[in-house]
Formats: sequence, C-alpha cells, structure tokens
Amino acid sequence: MLELGLITFANPWLLLAAAALPILWLLLRVTPPAPKRLPFPAIRLLTGLKAREETPIKTPWWLVLLRTLALALLIFGLAQPVINPDERLYGSGPLIIVVDDGWAAASAWSRRIAAAERLLAQAEREDRRAVVVTTAVSALAQDGEPPILLPASEARQLIVGLEPKPWPVSRTSALRRIQALAFEGTAQIVWLSDGQRGEEEAEELADFAEALQQKGRLDVLDDGAAASAHLVLPPENTGQGLMARVERASAGAPATLRLIGIGDEGEVLSNNSIVFEEGETIAGAELDLPAELRNRIAQLRIENEQGAGAVLLMDERWRRRPVGLISESSAAGVQPLLSGTYYLRKALDPFTELRTGSPRELLDRELAVLVLTDEAQVEDDALLEDWIRRGGLLVRFAGPRLAENPQGLLPVALRGRDRVLGGALTWNDPVALGSFGPESPFLGLEVPDDVVVRRQVLAEPALDLQQKTWAILEDGTPLVTADRVGDGWIVLFHVSANTDWSNLPLSGLFVQMLRRLLEVSQGVVSQEAGEILQPLTTLNGLGVLKRASGLAEPLAGDVLAEPGSVSAQHPPGYYGRDGLRRAHNLGGDLQPLEGLPALPDGVVRRDYATSGEFDIGPWLIALATALLLADFLLSLWLRGHLVREPRAATVSRTAAALVAAIVLLASITPPNALAQSGTDDARALEATLLTRIGYVLTDVPEVDSASAAGLSGLTRVLHLRTSIEAGPPLPVEIEQDELAFFPLLYWPILPEQETLSPIAGEKLQSYLDNGGTVLFDLRDPTAGARISGQVSNAERSLRQLLDGVEIPPLIPLPPDHVLTKAFYLMQDFPGRFAGGTLWVEGSEGSDQDGVTSVVIGANDWASAWAVDRLGRTLYPVVPGGEQQREQAYRFGVNLVMYALTGNYKADQVHVPFILERLGQ
Repeated sequence: MLELGLITFANPWLLLAAAALPILWLLLRVTPPAPKRLPFPAIRLLTGLKAREETPIKTPWWLVLLRTLALALLIFGLAQPVINPDERLYGSGPLIIVVDDGWAAASAWSRRIAAAERLLAQAEREDRRAVVVTTAVSALAQDGEPPILLPASEARQLIVGLEPKPWPVSRTSALRRIQALAFEGTAQIVWLSDGQRGEEEAEELADFAEALQQKGRLDVLDDGAAASAHLVLPPENTGQGLMARVERASAGAPATLRLIGIGDEGEVLSNNSIVFEEGETIAGAELDLPAELRNRIAQLRIENEQGAGAVLLMDERWRRRPVGLISESSAAGVQPLLSGTYYLRKALDPFTELRTGSPRELLDRELAVLVLTDEAQVEDDALLEDWIRRGGLLVRFAGPRLAENPQGLLPVALRGRDRVLGGALTWNDPVALGSFGPESPFLGLEVPDDVVVRRQVLAEPALDLQQKTWAILEDGTPLVTADRVGDGWIVLFHVSANTDWSNLPLSGLFVQMLRRLLEVSQGVVSQEAGEILQPLTTLNGLGVLKRASGLAEPLAGDVLAEPGSVSAQHPPGYYGRDGLRRAHNLGGDLQPLEGLPALPDGVVRRDYATSGEFDIGPWLIALATALLLADFLLSLWLRGHLVREPRAATVSRTAAALVAAIVLLASITPPNALAQSGTDDARALEATLLTRIGYVLTDVPEVDSASAAGLSGLTRVLHLRTSIEAGPPLPVEIEQDELAFFPLLYWPILPEQETLSPIAGEKLQSYLDNGGTVLFDLRDPTAGARISGQVSNAERSLRQLLDGVEIPPLIPLPPDHVLTKAFYLMQDFPGRFAGGTLWVEGSEGSDQDGVTSVVIGANDWASAWAVDRLGRTLYPVVPGGEQQREQAYRFGVNLVMYALTGNYKADQVHVPFILERLGQ
C-alpha cells in the first residue's frame, strides 16, 4: 500500500505500468490510421501511372491523447486509489474485531456491520489477517475455543452473515476465546460495543478492557447510552388497567417514542406515546382500552425499532383471568338461589374462567382472583396469605359472620360488635352510593340512582383509611376498601354478596365493578409444580417471532420468573403446550440498563461515525471504459463508416438545420415560455416514456423518502414478477404537476395535512373522474378501528384534506373484488402493519364500469415495500416479519395490475357464460 497524503493506493505496483505511457504515445503517433476505402470504377485511367513513394498520415494528436488518457485512467483505477483513507491499523499483528451482537445491538445493527466492513477493507489493503469474535454466545459455541485467523476478504464474508441474537452478551466468555488465540506481533483490537454495561459489573468490564489491551491497542466504538436500544418492561396492573413501561439506559434529554399493541392476527389495537422527561430512565403509558380489546393484545412493540428488547410478548397473565369461587356447600342453611355465590356466578361467568371448590383445591391450580363470600370458610389463612403475597387478588364480601368476628385477612380494621348494633350499621333510610375518587379503579363508572345500601360493616378510623378506600356512600362511609399485600391485593366489599344488605348485586354496576377488579389482578400466579414447557415460537435478534428452532430447549415453569433465564438455550418467545402458553421476555429479566462505565487509560473511545474515505477506483475504470468506447466510435468515423457524405457537407447541413430550428422556435415562443416549455416537456417525457407510479409529496422528509423507497422496492418486484416495465417512481405536487401521466398515485396522509386548494381539488377531481387511481394510506394502524365511536386523527385529516372533492360512497373490500385476484389470489392486505380495513368504491357509486378510483387503508404499505439502493429492507414489519412483507408486495402487485387493467380479471370470470351464449 502506498500513501500519498490524502490519497492511498492499495495496489501501488500497478502504477509501474504508467511508465510505459510515453512509449505508447510514440507508437500511436507513428502508426497511421487504417486507410479509408472509396469506390472508384474507372480503373483503366490508372493504367501506366508510376507509383510514387508517399508518407502515411499520422494518427491525429487528439486521438492519441484520448487513448493515452484512457489507459492512464485504467492503470490508476486498477491500483485502487482511495481518497482520505482511514487511519492505518496499529501494530503488525492481526485485526481482532469484537462484536457485541446481543439484543441491544439490533437497533443500530447496520452501522456496526458497516464499521466492521470498513475495518476489514483497511486490513485487506494492508495485507493483515483478521478474526471476528462475537460476545453473544450461541448454543453451539464451545467455551474457550480459539477463533480462526482468516484473510480479511473471508472475514468480510463472515461479517455480512452475522445477525444480532435475542439474548444478552457474555464478554467474559469472548475474552477466554481471545486469550486462547496465538499470533505474532501486536494486534489492532476494535470492540464494536452496543453501549450497554450488560450483565457484567463495572469492575468486570474494566478487567475485560485491560485483558484486551495486553494483546494490542484497543479501540472502542460506541454511540453512547443516549443512542442505545430501549427495553419494553412487563406492564404493571393499575386501578384503570395496564401501565406499559419502557426503559432506556441514559437519563438524558427528553425523548418520545411510540409503543403499539398488536393482536394475534396482526391487527394494531393500541398506539401510545411513551414520553421520557429529562432525567427519567423509565417512562410509561396507560393502555386505555376496553377489556375486550386489551385481552386481545399479543405483543407490545416499539415502533421503528428492531430487536428482541423492543418487543414484549403477552400471555394469559395479562388477559382473561381464572377466578376461583370458594364453595359454600359446607355452610348450613344456605339457600342456593339466595346465596352470594349465585349472584357472583351470574356476574362473573360471561367473561371469566370461573372455578369453584375449597381454597386448597382452587390454589393448587392457576388462579388470578379468589372470591370469598361471608358464608364460605377458610381453614388455612397462611396458605391464602402466601398466595396473595405472590400476586393473587382476594375479594371478600361482608355479612353477619364477618360482623360478629371481624378477623382474618382484611384490608382495614373493622369495628367490633360493641361499636355497631348487631355487628352492622342499620339505617331507617337507605343510603345511595357516592361518586368514585380519582385513585379508584372504578373511576368512570356511572352510579345508578336506585342502588342503595341498607346495612354494612364499618371500618375503624385511621390515617390511611382514605387511601385504602375505593368506593364510598353519599355520607362518606367506605363501601369498598383495599390494601396491597406483597405483590397482591385484598379487597373488601362492606356489604354482602347477596341482596340482604343492598340491591347492588342486582345492578349492572356490580358486574362492572367486578370486571374492573379483574383488571387490577396480576393474572396467573403460579405454575404447576415441576411442569416442563416446550418452546413453541421464539424471537430472533431483530424481534421477529418465528417457529422455535431445534436449539431452543424446554424449561420449567418456575424458571420464567428467575432473573437471567433468557439465554441461547432459552431464547425469548412462547413456551408451553396446548391450552397453556407462557411468554418468556427480556423485559424484567435483565438488570437496570446502564451505559458503559469509564474504561482504563489508553483505550481509544469513539462513535460509529461514517468514514470519510472514498474509493475512486471504480469511477476511474468507468471513465476509462467510456473514453475507450468514444475512441472506438471516433475510429469508425475517421474510416468513414458512420457517414456516407463528406464530413464538411454533413457538418454544414447539421449546423444549418440547428440554426434554422433555433430561429424558428425563438420567433414563435417568448423566452420565458420557452424555458417553461422545456421543463414541462422534460417532465412529460420522463413520466410517459416508461410506466411510472407517482407519490404525493407531504413536505415531511422522512415520509417522502419512505414513499420513494417503498415505490422503488415495489417497482423492482414488478420487474421480477410481471411483464410491467415500470420506471422509477416520481414525486408529484398536486397543484403544479400533471396527474394524467400516472395510472396510480400513492398518497400518505399525515395529521397536519392541509385542505387542498381549489386548483388542486379540481385537478384531483378530474384525475379521479377520468380513470386515475389513488391509494390513500393513513399510516395509522388504529384508523378504522371504531372504539366507542371514536375517529382517528388520520381519518379526520383525510376528511379535511378531501373537503370539496366528490368521493363516491366507500365500502369494505368485498371478498370477490378484482383486487383480490388481479395477479395473486389473496384476502388479506397487510403492509408494515397488519389488520385494518381496506375501503374501495361501492359498485353502485361508480360510473367507471365498476372500477374503483379510490382505495383507502392504514397499513403503511410504502414502509413495507421500502428498500435501499442495495435492495435491503429499511423498516421492520410487524408482527408477521418477512412473510407479512411478502404479502404486502403481493398487494402492491395486485394494486398496480388493477390500476393498469381495470376490471379485466372480473370480465374473465364471465368467459364461460359468454362462450355458452355464443354456442361454443
């Protein structure tokens, strides 16, 4: 390698060929061009003439210069010149690249791979061997086995094949492998860090860095904790539902991200903002959803972030709760239709898995809530208290027994019989219920006027009684109290579960209150002892759920709650069997996130900045090729093979025609109109010479770049799979550009979208009326999901945008619509998100032979189609991963085919009937 200031040659020995350029110049100068042949039939006129010695004409100097320049560029290009090359590697030994490829590296994985490729390119130029060591130990790795020294070119192939792992790193294991490596000289060691301290202590990381320094110079690439990955923590049960939480490593500047809830079928059920205030490392958002929708959430996922830490899998612990109802069969004198158990069963049966039996029988199985009426009895309070401390929810109801003996597991102290007549307070006039406080889980429930309480047990006054009160009567007396015990709750209704003391069990409010209490519960508390759970599906390093591989091992149910249980043998995912599926997550399994601590002196620490080096070799070779092609054409021209007339006559005629065209154009077109016409003509030619899809600009760079990349990816798929020869997509300004050139427009809708101007509205209306097709993408996965009649911001923006444009009545896409069979047969149309409804024109509202001009959805198809210039996908697709992305591409192909062919496929359905009518 030869370094000359800002330029470096990787193959400097090829520059010796430049010494032959003067000799080549002389050879080209003395070598005449091939003679030009002209037909001359009068051969007899030459008879008898004496031949005269002549000197051949030399090759023109400018042609010699052109050839010499082309060969010089070719020589310099093959020498691989690099402008502003990276710093030379330290020492004379190998390049050792230590890659953190655990869960935290997935969010910026491409930057780490690019940095490793730059380092290996430098090692290849210096003819240094290289070794790549990963810190996330795989299930097949052998501890202490030394890595293999490879040529830099082979190590580059190894780097390209790496993927992040969905479990934490083990840097001490990687260090043992490096220490077993033997080589000569001092090495250049580069640690591509994920910015996280990980499971090691600060002292262990310092020892790790010092041990690496003993092998050579250590450079650490790190974007800092502020740019590191986030971790979705298990939701917390609150009085109102679930509190979703996300953790970051740096308590730095304020930041906001989006957390989406995804159902089993891929539909997006929630979309919440997680706001980190300055100095916060954990932020949360309430999943304010009806219980039916919340129970359908299968994943919580951070939008626009890859990795297993950005996904939290949900299971039955956060869904439908198993409820135990202690049997009253042992209580004498209890009438079945008058007991509290009867009313509770009627209230809980429709939305819970209700079980009855003795306390020991119920607690031997998975249980979230235990309900205890006044007539039921518990022999072992210690067993019940242990279950509550592990996360159980005990709901008790008062009655004569509790009034006579106010002991046992209670949230508050009760007044004894000597304080209340008969052990309970009796009024001449029944008292109605009061409103629910802001801290109560019953907040928001409507209190009927006809619900009254005739009798109840009273709580002893205490300083914390108000904090433990969830419901009161109109006079302020506590009706429902609760207290936290360990990880669980004890809740007491100060009235009976039947109608003896109140008509509350007869009201709809009673059912709603019980459902709110189930939402407070933690879920299934315990696993059957000794049960082994088989891996069903596991997350890969990019956060995509796939079928479990043969390397994932079964685990015991109690291991799910142990810290550090996520590993190569037990990756995050779903474990269980038929009827039981348990989620194994990173969140809650790791220590609190922290950035890298201070490293020993001598360690060079820098970020993953983009390299400033630029390889101009390919450009020089391309330019040399172009010059050689020009030389070939000029040689043909000099020999007379490109023109049949004298060169002077050809040049004169061409110049005269050009001058005449310019004069004629200038005489009929004003100068400003001439410039505008040229621009319009160029735009028209660009849009019509090839079939192109247009995307409407939104003036938001991120959205516009995603639209361009998405339609570019779709165009590539059209080239590979169909006969459509489409050109690159073009941006469209509705008010300025001509729309008739585009068979299909992709229009992303943003909340800040403004209403169309009258001119733009008229152009859009004309485009739709004359056969154009527009795909309006709301890009909001919750759009169209009607919850209590709410309308999403994206839908509101679309309505405002198209105010004044006549949009025909829309219907959900019918199962037999042409879009379902235009090229592929399909009934689901996912994009980056799945679910949602696709809306099209109703056939009764269309005057275009049943062809819809408006297609509206919300699945963000452009992001699912988007690829970079190398064809690599840019955005993750949830929840179905690459299989869902394939479905998105198929929808795009169907849509383009539909825009180009209309109802062609629909007509083919009727071909058999047409042939029958024709008698064929």
